[in-house]
Amino acid sequence: MLVRYGERVHKIAIDAGFTCPNRDGSIGRGGCTFCNNVSFSPNGRRPDQIAEQIEAGRQVIRKRTGAKKYIAYFQAYTNTYADVRELSRLYDEALKEPDVIGLAVGTRPDCVPDEVLDLLVDYQQQGYEVWLELGLQSAHDATLDRVNRGHGFTEYEHTVLKARSRGIKVCTHLILGLPGESTEHHITSLERVLELGVDGLKFHPLHVVKGTQLANEWRRGEYQPLTMDDYVSDVVELVSRTPDEVIFHRLTGTASSDVLLAPAWCSKKWQVLNSITTALAKRAEQVEAYNSNKKNGFISQATLDYVPA
Repeated sequence: MLVRYGERVHKIAIDAGFTCPNRDGSIGRGGCTFCNNVSFSPNGRRPDQIAEQIEAGRQVIRKRTGAKKYIAYFQAYTNTYADVRELSRLYDEALKEPDVIGLAVGTRPDCVPDEVLDLLVDYQQQGYEVWLELGLQSAHDATLDRVNRGHGFTEYEHTVLKARSRGIKVCTHLILGLPGESTEHHITSLERVLELGVDGLKFHPLHVVKGTQLANEWRRGEYQPLTMDDYVSDVVELVSRTPDEVIFHRLTGTASSDVLLAPAWCSKKWQVLNSITTALAKRAEQVEAYNSNKKNGFISQATLDYVPA
């Protein structure tokens, strides 16, 4: 963003009052097992008007970074789950703010019909920055079934191919630490996403929050969250396997303290990010040492433990 626009550009998260087809009965009820049923209830929340949310975000960001340009990030729930005319009205409401230069639209891969893609293309052709953010979470259908996701990898594949054929930038969300998954699962998910093509990635640790089926499984000892060390290690591994042109929109995520049950380290965003940064620097040093020794015709004991992917 700094290179393209010559200044900082920040996202402002927006809750436009959407729901989810995996909650309202269209696909299923109850939502994903890690979804907070109370906080995701459309009847239990009355979000401010979009202009008010943008102004609130604007004030916070200006104090923190001084940024004066923003992307309206339609984040909460499924932000393409409405008639295209209603979507256009909501997106237009955000874009009429003079310092909002684009849209990031978060949604499920099974809720992006052609008319929505065409709408996003229209905004892009008007000169706006446009990102379609797809919550895949895992490329493994068995995992998606286990967490009651309501879609499989096939729906993601179809949507990504259609979006990219139209020139729409795609950011894919992956959750690390889903039930039954290991580092090998995380690597395979990344590889399948990269194989289809993607412009951005977001990594999230799985949170156990109040009011969810996952919380019940955790209390019964049926689910054990990732440790922070394991999460950091897996993020570093995935970053190292990702082409330089792919943009990382997020490397960790947090949950509010009033709903977070586990793991406790998920409330420590900067500790996690600093650990990732340190581990990435160490990894880069190891790669440099390995390549240098290989070029000189020998591999020292110090580099035997590391072989680049």
